[in-house]
Amino acid sequence: MKILVFGAGALGVYFGGRLLEAGQDVSFFVREKRAEQLKKEGLKISSPEGDFECTNASFYTSPEQVRQTDLLILAVKGYHLDAVIPQIQTITRQTGAFVLPLLNGMEHLERLQEALGKEKVLGGLATIVATLNKEGHVEHTNAASTLKYGALHSEQSQICAQLEEIHGQLKSTFINEQHILKQMWIKYAFITAFSGVTSAMQLPSGFIASNPATLNIAKKVVQEMTLLAGKEGIPLTDDEMEGIVKMLLGFKKEATSSMHQDLRKGLPIEIEHLQGGALRYAQKHQVQIPVIETIYGILKPYENGEPNYS
Repeated sequence: MKILVFGAGALGVYFGGRLLEAGQDVSFFVREKRAEQLKKEGLKISSPEGDFECTNASFYTSPEQVRQTDLLILAVKGYHLDAVIPQIQTITRQTGAFVLPLLNGMEHLERLQEALGKEKVLGGLATIVATLNKEGHVEHTNAASTLKYGALHSEQSQICAQLEEIHGQLKSTFINEQHILKQMWIKYAFITAFSGVTSAMQLPSGFIASNPATLNIAKKVVQEMTLLAGKEGIPLTDDEMEGIVKMLLGFKKEATSSMHQDLRKGLPIEIEHLQGGALRYAQKHQVQIPVIETIYGILKPYENGEPNYS
């Protein structure tokens, strides 16, 4: 199986690197500047699951170069999705590849299905706390990493089976989920709360657990997201809601969300693809989500990076 990882941020390099480490045929689709950095610095992962380094990874910078791939793992930020869809369309047209998106939120599924066809787009999500250092190397800081995927169309069963065959070879947890849409909504509820609260208070996760008022806000976000999931036909149980809250409390006190990390670096943030997406679902179903709406309003000025008054 030939795998193309589209995007070489922390997420793409980490999971692509783990697949490379296991002997899989993996290449990366990157921008020219990132390709130059990777060629100079190499692909490196520092992780509790084991360090890894590769100095001869294969890279593409133009979609026309990609002639063979079975699976495209899409690992870009939500705000880049519209810009990269034409490139993905070219690649899938040339190769017939299936696409496994690891984006946050839920709206991207419909967008990709419209662009590529429902039979081509799997469901998927990733759970990891990682960032890139100044050399472009991955620093993975939580105890483990998980990638979940699942078929959303009958034609995807074979590619899912092929992925399942390599689980035991990986220094990461890959899971073939029967109910991948529910798992995606659980992740969406978690990341909307985790990213929103850490970014709004501009403090790491320990301050959620140590302040009852802050924890209450996080719980209310989870409740509002559970309401939206139910409206979308994915009911979450009380136990599943409690599990999301336990995830929020399960990090080391200094850990934080990728949105908060991007905010601190003055980079664009995924406010429109997480909290903004939730507001669009709320509008669609004519329900109120006041806590998420408040967090959205606080963080919206940071959407494109450090705000300015020009």
